[in-house]
Amino acid sequence: MDSTALPGLPAPPPLGASALPAGTYDGSLVLVTGGGTGLGRAIAAEFARLGADLLIVSRRERHLGPARAELAKLGTRVRSAVCDIRDPKRVSEVFDASALPDVLVNNAAANFPVPTEDMSPNAWQAVVDITLTGTFLMTREFGRRHLAAGTPGSVIDVSASYAWTGGPGFAHSAAAKAGVESLVRTLAVEWGPYGIQVNGLVPGLMPHEDMTEDIRGNLARAAAGTATAAGGNSGEGGEGPAGDARTGGPGEDEAEREALGRRQPALQGRHTP
Repeated sequence: MDSTALPGLPAPPPLGASALPAGTYDGSLVLVTGGGTGLGRAIAAEFARLGADLLIVSRRERHLGPARAELAKLGTRVRSAVCDIRDPKRVSEVFDASALPDVLVNNAAANFPVPTEDMSPNAWQAVVDITLTGTFLMTREFGRRHLAAGTPGSVIDVSASYAWTGGPGFAHSAAAKAGVESLVRTLAVEWGPYGIQVNGLVPGLMPHEDMTEDIRGNLARAAAGTATAAGGNSGEGGEGPAGDARTGGPGEDEAEREALGRRQPALQGRHTP
C-alpha cells in the first residue's frame, strides 16, 4: 500500500538518505576503535559525513594508513593511533595525546569459531581481553576524563545478538559480549546523571571486503541453506567489522587456530537440528 495515501503518515525518505542532517556533528571529535577496517571504518565515515573530526585506533598501523587516506577524502580531519586496547597505559597515552573526544565508539573486538571443548585458555583470554576488557578500559578512560571536566559525552558499544541468545561455537565472544551488554546498562544508569550517555548497538552481520575466510564460508553456507543460526552470526557487530581483532589476537596459537578453522564445517553440522 502506498504510505502517502494514509492520513498522518509522511512519505518515506529517498533511498540512501541519511538519518541525520549534514553538520550534526560539526565541531565534535569522535574516537572509533577498530576504525581502520570494516564496520569501524564505515562508522567513522558516517560521522565524517556528519561533520565530525575523527580519531581512529587499531592494533596495526597497516590498517590505519589506508583508512586515513579514504576518510580524509570526506573533507574531515583524521588522526590515528596504534593502540592495543588491552593495555591501560597505552589507552591513557592515546587520550593524553588528543583533545577529549565527544563520542567514543567501542567497535574493536575479537572472534573466531571454535568448539568450546577444544578452546584453549589463550583463545578464551584473547577474545575476552579484547572484547570486554578493552571496551572497559577505553570506556573508563573516556568517562573519568569527562567526569573530571564536567562535560557531557556519548559512548556507543558495538555488541552482538548472541549476547542474549547464546552462540554455539562462539562461547568466548558470546560471553564477552554479554559482559559488554551489562556494562552498557550499568554505566547508562551510573553516568547518565552526569550527562554521559552509554548505548549499545547490534548491527548484525555486515558483509565487507575485510571479512575473514570463516565469515565468507558462513555466508556461502547460508546461501546454500546449510548454515546454522550461530554460524550465520559469526561476523556480527564489532567482531568481524573490527577488522584488526578477528583472528584471536596475540597468544592464540596459529596452528591451533588453523586446525579449528578446518573443523568449522563439522562444528556447524554438529549444531544443525
